[in-house]
Amino acid sequence: MEKDMTKNNNSGANNNNPANNPQGDGGRGVRRTFSPGDGQQQYDYEVLDVARVVRVVKGGRRFSFRASVVVGDRAGKVGLGVGKSRDVQNAINKAYDNGAKQMQSVILDGSTIAHVVRAKFSGSQVMLRPARPGTGIIAGGTVRLIADLAGIHDLVSKRAGSANKMNTARATLSALASLMPTKKNTKKTVKKEAVTASKGA
Repeated sequence: MEKDMTKNNNSGANNNNPANNPQGDGGRGVRRTFSPGDGQQQYDYEVLDVARVVRVVKGGRRFSFRASVVVGDRAGKVGLGVGKSRDVQNAINKAYDNGAKQMQSVILDGSTIAHVVRAKFSGSQVMLRPARPGTGIIAGGTVRLIADLAGIHDLVSKRAGSANKMNTARATLSALASLMPTKKNTKKTVKKEAVTASKGA
């Protein structure tokens, strides 16, 4: 009888041990957050915004997080991604994956852009102007973030209308997408293609 009681006590201790019971107390499970390792990220990224959102369903309200992330390689490619999850880190990971899939190329002229561009998205208006080397990025937080991850080092920007971060980011990406190549950039591209063709031959 005493042996049976010791067995029961030992089994109870094992159940209370978190290492032996991954579901935790009550079998509800343990919330875990996963962040991508250093070798798993192909691009740099910055979190633009994290907002708490509510979805009304039949049983009540469901709370989750919406993360907006700007992804870029600092060499002429940048993208914007949005992800939703009940956990902040998972929402950021989803936004990163979404932004990496929606990367767009930006035509650069050295450390700046080739010409003035303007764009509008919803209520936000953005104007981007090239600047001399050494000027830096003179812009607000959202435009500065996107320009930095796109590889632009000298830029002057002005925003008008709505200050919504998502609308401003989409207007900035639209402006960068409307950049046209200059003759100098066209010559560089032709030379690169010629060198690549000669190496391949």
